[in-house]
Amino acid sequence: MSRSLCHIVATEDAGSRLDALCAARGLYASRSAAARAIEEGRVFVNGATVSKKHAVAAGDTIVYEVDDEPESVVVYGEPIDLDVRFEDEDMLVLSKQIGLVCHPSVDHAHGTLVNALIWHCGEDNLCNVQGEEADRLGIVHRLDRDTSGLMLAAKTDEAGRELMAQIQDRAVDRHYIALVHGIMAHDTGMIDAPIARSADERCRMAVRDVPSAREAITTFRVLERFEAGPKDDGYSLIECKLFTGRTHQIRVHMQYTRHPIVGDPVYNAHGPRDARAQLGLRRQFLHSYSIAFEHPTTGEPMAFADNLPRDLQEALDSLAARSLGKTEAGREVAELMATSPVPSVEGEVPDE
Repeated sequence: MSRSLCHIVATEDAGSRLDALCAARGLYASRSAAARAIEEGRVFVNGATVSKKHAVAAGDTIVYEVDDEPESVVVYGEPIDLDVRFEDEDMLVLSKQIGLVCHPSVDHAHGTLVNALIWHCGEDNLCNVQGEEADRLGIVHRLDRDTSGLMLAAKTDEAGRELMAQIQDRAVDRHYIALVHGIMAHDTGMIDAPIARSADERCRMAVRDVPSAREAITTFRVLERFEAGPKDDGYSLIECKLFTGRTHQIRVHMQYTRHPIVGDPVYNAHGPRDARAQLGLRRQFLHSYSIAFEHPTTGEPMAFADNLPRDLQEALDSLAARSLGKTEAGREVAELMATSPVPSVEGEVPDE
């Protein structure tokens, strides 16, 4: 639960950045917490959302949302299987299964990737470089609960900060496989569309032209197309590359292009209404299949590839007879995936 509070800007605070003022006057616990709330559209200046860099004026009315104090989340290790592809004293590369939330929250107090990492590595052998509480141990970036595939985790704070810096500098090369509705006309493309909290549903993201929106860039290559059937508009298998890491970015961007991801229970506007068009999937057909980066300590180039998990492969196999042929990029990716391991831990989509 959250509540709205009000603050009037004093004369001596005129000209201050909004995020700095919110922290200095105790509206939020820290400047980073204030910036996060502003970016999420939870702070209004004179009734409008603005950027965190907005300079306030004397007499401005700031309305801000704060969460009611939740009960403390006790973080502990749990024996959750992990598909670890690489591990040393600094970091891990793993293939995350579906149904696994990355870190504890009010809605998911346990059963998360953090709980699994604590069990696997020990609480004292994980970085703590995200969040103000020790509830994000090991985490340097995230995947949605029901998005599967490769991700990084760090053991030391030094490694964690270096990996996060590489992500910030766009030096981590992250590629995803997605199956989308409809036959995409172009073999390649770039989606450069800012993302912010939805104006209608606060738990969703959307492409919006508002001050709180953040830059979001996704490129794609079509790998294979599948002809339309009586209950669908056809399909396109695509590879997406992230240049930014916004919440639900690929899912939001593909809905924005009117090619929503097959099986997506949230971002499915413009998709076919017949349930059979989802190919039996209970989650979005989105898999982090390739990641490349420099080792945070040695600087050694590292690259990993992952095959599709069983549920996605079965959905794709069901379309084989309708294939319109692979593109050159599709043949390249198929060759890479043929030599890549299949995820050894499947997970499952929890019942809501």
